[in-house]
Amino acid sequence: MKIGIFSATYLDLKLEDVLKKAAALGYEAVELPAFKESPHLDIDEIIKGNNAKKYKKMIESYGLIISALSNHTETNLILGPYGVDTDGIFKGTKEEKIAHGIERTIKTAQAASALEVPVVCGFTGVENFGRFFPFPYPKGWSEMEKAFLEYFSKILDKFSEYGVKFAMEAHPNQLIYDIYTAKRSLELLGNRKEWGFNFDPANLIYLGIDVENFIDAFPGRIYHVHAKDGEIVSHNIRYSGSIPTGDWQRLDRGFRFRIPGWGSVPWKKVITELSMTGYDYVMSYEHEDVTMSREDGITKTIAYLKPLIINKPYEGRNDVLFQ
Repeated sequence: MKIGIFSATYLDLKLEDVLKKAAALGYEAVELPAFKESPHLDIDEIIKGNNAKKYKKMIESYGLIISALSNHTETNLILGPYGVDTDGIFKGTKEEKIAHGIERTIKTAQAASALEVPVVCGFTGVENFGRFFPFPYPKGWSEMEKAFLEYFSKILDKFSEYGVKFAMEAHPNQLIYDIYTAKRSLELLGNRKEWGFNFDPANLIYLGIDVENFIDAFPGRIYHVHAKDGEIVSHNIRYSGSIPTGDWQRLDRGFRFRIPGWGSVPWKKVITELSMTGYDYVMSYEHEDVTMSREDGITKTIAYLKPLIINKPYEGRNDVLFQ
């Protein structure tokens, strides 16, 4: 298993400066943001001529691989919301937003194929998360599932052509946000091999889920992993609940995103279950910890996770007494 970095952590820096910094600290992979106008990757340019070959060679010159292209931004347009919430991503009618989201998702897969990157990470969006509760419109969630099947069947047909997999990141305010909805997505899509998950334990632990159960529920379907922690703040949880609104730096917040080792995620168990289910790819560090700087995060994360990586599986006993 390799430890990588999501370069979106440093969008204010030139990509080569991020690569240099990460490589010097021992990171082995980079996950790249693919949304329109990303300063680190222009997928419209990558698919032209031999640009992909040159770009990949530049990444590799730092001793790094590209673990994934991620488009968490534009994929969110596919199922919404379609109003002011997503106008900052793309402004238009509902139909225009859906079309833009689908087009950019497919183009991200095309760029990934050109770069020989096996996976695209992203979201589905959700028109109205409140519809998981049946009042006042009990058909709302099932209607969104129908839209999900329609749009993502077309998207995955193109992913299949490009030989790329889509790794959905279960996340608050998405159609897929827990173990049940992740299983449901597989059922709806007929267990297509192009569909799997970007496992980010910080997005699950706030629900009270034992995140190891997510790993064990989807052996062979976890295509990418985010190394991000979440802290259930025990002294606040009975005061404000797990997801209070407002500033992430509120002192009374019952839940905070943290860097690995500083939250409630049991990383030894997570790495064990990933290893036991055959995951041997990348854990990509993503910084959303409002309690410390990115420099603290990038140095502390690699120092914490590197010694925990299981390098080889158990060989079995070789006890001469029983030969």
